[in-house]
Amino acid sequence: MINVLNVAEKPSVAKSVATILSRNQQHGMRVRDGRSRYNKIFEFNYVINGQPCHMLVTSVTGHLMELEFEDRFRKWHSCDPTDLYHAPVRKFVPEDKIDIKRTLEEEARRCQWLILWLDCDREGENIAFEVMDVCGAANRHLTIWRARFSALIDREIHEAAQNLVSPNQWFSDAVDARQEIDLRIGASFTRFQTMLLRDKFVIGSAQDDRNLVLSYGPCQFPTLGFIVERYWEIQSHEPEEFWTINCSHTTDEGIATFSWMRGHLFDYTSAVILYEMCVQEPAATVTKVHQQEKRKYPPHPLSTIELEKRASRYFRMSSEQTMKVAEDLYQAGFISYPRTETDGFSSRTDLHTIVREQQEHPVWGSYAQRLLDPGTGLWRNPSSGGHDDKAHPPIHPTKFSAGEIGWSQDHHRVYELVVRHFLACVSQPAVGAETIVEIDIAGEQFSASGRVILVKNYLDVYHFESWGGLMIPTYLQGQQFIPTTLTLDSGVTRPPPLLSEADLLGCMDKAGIGTDATMHDHIKKLLDRFYATKDTSTRFSPTNLGKALVMGYDDMGYELWKPNLRSMMEFDMKQVSMGYKSKAEVLETCLQQMKSCFLDARENKVKLLEAMAVFFERSDRMSGNDHLVAVEIVRKCGLCQESNMVLRRNRDGNFMVGCLGFPQCRNAIWLPGPVLEATVTTNICNSCTPGPVYLIQFKFRQLEIPPGFNVNHLGCIGGCDETLRQLIEICGTGSRVQGESSVSCGTCGEPCFLRTANTANNRGRKFYSCPSQGCNFFVWEDSLNNGTNGRNAPYRNVSNSASNPSRRGGRSRGARGGGTFVSATGDPISGRRCYICGDRSHFANACPI
Repeated sequence: MINVLNVAEKPSVAKSVATILSRNQQHGMRVRDGRSRYNKIFEFNYVINGQPCHMLVTSVTGHLMELEFEDRFRKWHSCDPTDLYHAPVRKFVPEDKIDIKRTLEEEARRCQWLILWLDCDREGENIAFEVMDVCGAANRHLTIWRARFSALIDREIHEAAQNLVSPNQWFSDAVDARQEIDLRIGASFTRFQTMLLRDKFVIGSAQDDRNLVLSYGPCQFPTLGFIVERYWEIQSHEPEEFWTINCSHTTDEGIATFSWMRGHLFDYTSAVILYEMCVQEPAATVTKVHQQEKRKYPPHPLSTIELEKRASRYFRMSSEQTMKVAEDLYQAGFISYPRTETDGFSSRTDLHTIVREQQEHPVWGSYAQRLLDPGTGLWRNPSSGGHDDKAHPPIHPTKFSAGEIGWSQDHHRVYELVVRHFLACVSQPAVGAETIVEIDIAGEQFSASGRVILVKNYLDVYHFESWGGLMIPTYLQGQQFIPTTLTLDSGVTRPPPLLSEADLLGCMDKAGIGTDATMHDHIKKLLDRFYATKDTSTRFSPTNLGKALVMGYDDMGYELWKPNLRSMMEFDMKQVSMGYKSKAEVLETCLQQMKSCFLDARENKVKLLEAMAVFFERSDRMSGNDHLVAVEIVRKCGLCQESNMVLRRNRDGNFMVGCLGFPQCRNAIWLPGPVLEATVTTNICNSCTPGPVYLIQFKFRQLEIPPGFNVNHLGCIGGCDETLRQLIEICGTGSRVQGESSVSCGTCGEPCFLRTANTANNRGRKFYSCPSQGCNFFVWEDSLNNGTNGRNAPYRNVSNSASNPSRRGGRSRGARGGGTFVSATGDPISGRRCYICGDRSHFANACPI
């Protein structure tokens, strides 16, 4: 007997697989804990193709690994975003999944086989290879198999266990390519547009502008583009009046409404002339009576996109909620795998058995019985929509249920939709008799139509659709009559409606944006990021932020918000999954193309700024008007007992905590001179009374604090903070310029005060730098003394409002690129030296400040 480690994608799937395979086994099933208390291990005996096996079944929870840049590229100011297109990346197991990793390693060491029960799509295949990496590192002698299944039912699971195959490297490579492309493109554009725009505008979409991230996603942005484009189409629509002639005729059999075959005219005079001709000679002559049989065909078998679209249309359920509910039903064994592009059943599928399981249902059971009765002639083999992902069948019911305890209304709805859709697609089409009557009045042609449903067939069970019948009187060719009404009516053209969720999913599917498994997630991100909103009718409108971003990129001339680029990427990744292209080839092509787009976008960033200015007010943070920023309350004033003490800056720009009752109350607490940034947090000091006393997050200038003190410090001004007390004793408070040696700035004339460097190569060396915002004057003291670099020949940085660190309340760090430093938003900073402190001995990403 061999030991076999089985790994499923989720704990619930592991339990289902183990329960099915262990059923009827002699010694039953034993359950024990793994390292992770959520991922149990199920043990039992089983036979695979004659080989006795001791099965150990456990699980992961989705992806076991994450893809991220190496640490030195992860901080936003650590490099030029352009570097992210070629910066090294690594796949690693995050901290919250370490216990799962340890379980896999421990169990793999004592097993001979590894069977992968991950979901059978590209994403599941990639997770399978992550599991293989972890288990293979612990036991290099494992024999590795892949189980392929589409439903958590006995027949499927046993068949998968007896027909194991090899993992699909191509599927996994396609996901690796997509993950790396999305990481590099998303990170570069997100850093660029966030750092360019966030601090320059008051963006009311978020509660805290300072923490707002203006994310860019290669699928998310084209999806936003569909919404904005429809919105622009509506906004640009100009209503235009038109005129049409309407005619009706009433008899004992009913009413016939005839439509003008010209449709309508926009020229009023022409419409009036033709109408008056009809009024003067109103006799109508029947010129044609055409009767024919019409059929309304049932839908194709159910794919993921159709499930999402129909749930949205019929129940107004979001695509995200639909997929969540469908996943629940799948894991409980009631429906097949819900992520599939396939919309046609293979000849191997036993369709009659699926219908037979529904015969006992109290609502549609009688219809299922009629389907199985050959005498009714109701059965019809389902048609195919022409799509096959080669992995899963269309979504269909796998287990009967008349409703389960614990099901929500949405669970009932989705299960009913899946069952009724399946029963409909194996049914005959509805049959109707259609009559079309055409008449002539003074040379103008009119027509009316009526329909009678003869046999409803699939419409009996698929009540989500209707095929309205309208009876009209009987007419004979050559018959004449005088119309009951003959009117000239006006109307106006109307714009198309906002995109519904079903419309948006259709646009994404047609353009190849995302996959059946990810489309709902892209839509959710647009709502989470405040780029779009959805009303109660599930129709989408762009927010000002969404409109501004799309407008900015559109004005650049680069259609980054259009689906074309992403469609090509999705096509390339499909080519990888089929083995027609290599992962390396697709990565090189896509990233080179998007890097070029990024560089062009950064070059034309003024278009983004102009577009944002249309919708948002400029922020005071960009101009240094700190006194206009909302006050940050630290505590109640202990002196006047009336007003609050707030964090603020004095006229010299130094931080202090002062009473709002000034000048009547002059209570003030002076903070250490080296404070660069200070922000009141929601944390409360546990020691100081009377409370609450809110803690302040400090950031100090590293060159101005002694060794041993951290640059970042969460401190209390209530008197209990030893660190603040020591810094005040050592460095003083308030202005640091009194009595110090100074020179005049060679750029702006402001006094520059002597400081001491703390870098490895220049520790203890004295220098002067200008305190003025926007001025980058810097000079070493010994250079002045030696006369080698006079005070009127300063080092300079070339910057603007997009990259000036003083205007963001923080320091921007650049990166080296061909002898030129650039800021995160692309502004050049000339000279081969650190643009933060001007030191030639190091670059900005290694600056100690």
